[in-house]
Amino acid sequence: MSSLLEIRDATRIFPTPEGGTVKALGGVDLEINTNEFVTLLGPSGCGKTTLLRAIAGFENLDAGSIHLDGQDMLRVPTHKRPINTVFQSYALFSHMSVGRNIGYSLEVAGMKKPERTREIGQALELVGLNGMENRKPSQLSGGQRQRVALARALVAKPKLLLLDEPLSALDRQLRQQMQVELKSLQNELGVSFVFVTHDQEEALTMSDRIVVMRAGLIEQIGAPRDIYRRPKSRFVAEFIGETNLFPVTVSSEGARTEHGLTFTLPESAKGQTGDRVLALRPTELNVMDEGTRSQSAIAGVLAQEIYLGSDLHYLIKPDVGGEAIRVTARDIGTQRSVGERVRLTYAPESIHLMEAE
Repeated sequence: MSSLLEIRDATRIFPTPEGGTVKALGGVDLEINTNEFVTLLGPSGCGKTTLLRAIAGFENLDAGSIHLDGQDMLRVPTHKRPINTVFQSYALFSHMSVGRNIGYSLEVAGMKKPERTREIGQALELVGLNGMENRKPSQLSGGQRQRVALARALVAKPKLLLLDEPLSALDRQLRQQMQVELKSLQNELGVSFVFVTHDQEEALTMSDRIVVMRAGLIEQIGAPRDIYRRPKSRFVAEFIGETNLFPVTVSSEGARTEHGLTFTLPESAKGQTGDRVLALRPTELNVMDEGTRSQSAIAGVLAQEIYLGSDLHYLIKPDVGGEAIRVTARDIGTQRSVGERVRLTYAPESIHLMEAE
């Protein structure tokens, strides 16, 4: 893939009411490729929205550069950048019809009505709203308004589409449906999308790459599977899905916590001696009967069971002490009781070691 957007040393500093400053962006470097879906993910205040606004031109950088297709965007006014934004609020004109909302930018650009009508029709078809061009936004559902906002952003055929948490106002079922539709739409159009969210599920579902941010810096960039299975830091491991984290000392014999809990390590971890943080996802653990024999097992007591339909969440208190271990398992009808003695088994290859912070 060729690089479409290049960001170098992006820095943005804001004054605080107390007379100090806060660095919203601390020198961010990022490249986004042609026909790529990239998600900026992180907690509130991490800098993801500031970065998105800087790309769009709504925020001025204190230092750094932004180039799109080799052109310096810092020299281009916001309204002339080949970039469109879909906002969280959708920002539709309530007094205009759906058709006029979608075609407004074309109207301002001086496109003749027949051509404009054709472009609006194609955009409506693209987002599945055929025949609704005469409705007002108030006559649409939340999901339909979101589609109108998308069609309005896409009708001008931008090189880059920015999406600022556009699904956050939708209910869970519709949000999940739109996640799939958005990714399919991006593949069909071949337009690069930059999506901002704090929702890990959205990021994992839609992204080609995820950019995890913290305190104005990029913590890790990678494909969803790599981010989830091979986090580079404790922050990423905890932010992307549930995980069990154990401070351990690693030797040639394996890994051991201060409470005496031991782990069998994979071959790939050999040589990583010293203090480390061991990550083991709840889905990688199996709750077995007490008599189960395995070299990779943890003995403990079932402290809590939470029923979530197709899944069961367990909390297991290990015999040697320390925090309870979380396990997520499919409900296959096995009946277990709080207080029951069990053994947790795992594949050594599912263990991931990180540097101690």
